[in-house]
Amino acid sequence: MGLLQQKLAKYDTPQRVKELGLYPYFRCIESEQDTEVLIDGKKVLMFGSNSYLGLTNDPRVIEAAVNATKKYGTGCAGSRFLNGTLDLHVELEQELAEFVGKEDAIIYSTGFQVNLGVVSCVTGREDYIICDELDHASIVEGRRLSFSTVSKFRHNDMEDLEKELQKCRPEAVKLIIVDGVFSMEGDVANLPEIVRLAKKYDASIMVDEAHGIGVLGKEGRGTCDHFGVSKDVDLIMGTFSKSLASIGGFIAADKEVINYLRHNSRSYIFSASNTPAATAAAREALHIMKTEPERIKHLWDLTNYALKCFRDLGFEIGNTSTPIIPLYVRDMQKTFMVTKMLHEEGIFINPVVPPACSPNDTLIRFSLMATHTKEQVDFAVSKLTKCFKALELL
Repeated sequence: MGLLQQKLAKYDTPQRVKELGLYPYFRCIESEQDTEVLIDGKKVLMFGSNSYLGLTNDPRVIEAAVNATKKYGTGCAGSRFLNGTLDLHVELEQELAEFVGKEDAIIYSTGFQVNLGVVSCVTGREDYIICDELDHASIVEGRRLSFSTVSKFRHNDMEDLEKELQKCRPEAVKLIIVDGVFSMEGDVANLPEIVRLAKKYDASIMVDEAHGIGVLGKEGRGTCDHFGVSKDVDLIMGTFSKSLASIGGFIAADKEVINYLRHNSRSYIFSASNTPAATAAAREALHIMKTEPERIKHLWDLTNYALKCFRDLGFEIGNTSTPIIPLYVRDMQKTFMVTKMLHEEGIFINPVVPPACSPNDTLIRFSLMATHTKEQVDFAVSKLTKCFKALELL
């Protein structure tokens, strides 16, 4: 065994969790991503999905993907920069830019690549990047690759953000980056106050709308639209893997910003372009989202119902106000234990442990889809209550 293998062999955390019978990852799903899925031949209620509008198995989305594959083939065999740009890509970019209120947009192969490629290149050595401490891992990786001075402010703490802005040289570029909806905690960025501070200190703003699009704003246009600040936010990022029922992502901004990214963002230039199927599926999902507002309304009816249920029963759910509902456990082993117990009770739910959160903030992430029913929510809440009480968490 070489030195590299010897070093990596010392990492045995997954093995130790498996020995306890509590390993919760890579569970094989044998069916479509719906409110009910098949695992080991058994039906399990899915409350661990990011498909907020429940469109991943919509026949119209599937048909769009199939038709695009028949027309264009299974892949583009190259990057957007060279031979991999389809008319389908350009049409979707135009629609997305209009949807979020920007001049232009480009689409990447994944949402992670958007943040990696944008955050790492839009600012330079003399500039500043200021992030919320709970920003998504893709933003963290992007800022690690940047040559800019990077700082963090306490989660949604506007006083702390202002202190970080005050440390910056007034003449330098300052980019504030936040999630619109925070993916684990379910709370919403204080965008009105962030905009006020950005104007006060001549800073720019980038908002990750991965979990905001399809959930907040008119026709699901996101957190920026929800607060009416789309024009004040310089870069709006979104992903296809949540409400848009596909895989990929996009960044929207002024034409000058997009022109720069189109020629300098390495994860865009040096990655193969989105498959025709993924692009067409996202586009069809976008059309459905805009024309069927009842989906979002039902999602919010369920969300408000579930939030009240959990609060009334004494669950600790933090400051969430969205379909992402964290159920805090604050104990690593019990987080794995309750995940296993719930799976045995027919509920698929995701554990959140470090590095996705601090060791004291471990939780169970309960997420809703527009295709869930009130009866399914009631069943899940009853099983969660049973399991949390069994572990003395309620």
